[in-house]
Amino acid sequence: MIYSMTGFASAAREIACGALNLELRTVNHRYLDIQLRLPEELRTFEPGMREALAARIGRGKVECRVGFARLPAAASAAELNVELLRQLVALDARVRAALPDSPGLGVADILRWPGMLGAETLPLEELRGACHELLLTALAELTAARAREGEKLKAMLLERVAKMEQLIAGVAPRMPRILAAFQEKLAARLKEALAEGEDERVRQEVVLFANKIDVDEELTRLTTHLAELRRILADGGAVGKRLDFLMQELNREANTLGSKSVDIELTQVSMDLKLLIEQMREQIQNIE
Repeated sequence: MIYSMTGFASAAREIACGALNLELRTVNHRYLDIQLRLPEELRTFEPGMREALAARIGRGKVECRVGFARLPAAASAAELNVELLRQLVALDARVRAALPDSPGLGVADILRWPGMLGAETLPLEELRGACHELLLTALAELTAARAREGEKLKAMLLERVAKMEQLIAGVAPRMPRILAAFQEKLAARLKEALAEGEDERVRQEVVLFANKIDVDEELTRLTTHLAELRRILADGGAVGKRLDFLMQELNREANTLGSKSVDIELTQVSMDLKLLIEQMREQIQNIE
């Protein structure tokens, strides 16, 4: 299976003390980069979540956001922290004695004070288990989405490979005709340049230059690289880096093909190959 590095998934769940929601978003990146955004009270869950993400995702920038909201039912069942209330009342009296015009604490201010409600003590183990289950659910959804996108990328790459193979297959039968025409033209020019008309020397020069412009090796290497690309796509897995390297090799051969060209058709083939390679390279950046 080929996986895209781009994807999104979310999951939510309610437990007795509140509601959890989790979002996963991934984009392409050279390495694995995990960024976690957790509420302060759930910060201790980070190592386990990071480990779970790294076990399922090999490469890409991963952003994981977790939100937690207390349910009204949980707040209504809370008990008042009487000792903390006494301290707040005493502090409020001292402040108002020093600043008579200052407003006193309201009921809403007191209830929102950290630690005032007994429910401030969260069942961390229950939350940890729920958060882990949410993460696994979102990861399964994300993996499925990345796999679907990966299959689309694979189909696009194979389509480009087929076009490249068609272009290469069309070059080989034309090469004898192209070389023969060029040799004839070159021989005529050399004979004009050599007043003595040394046929043997002309023949040697023509053969030497014909060897320099022969593209048989480039065509063979292009064919081999495309076969390897098909094999990599068929094997699947984390293939993005190998495919990117293969694009460099294909581009090098296409450039050499163009530099050796002595025919407008061959030059056009080289340009078409480089265009297809560039299209593939852009999409490969999104493959894990």
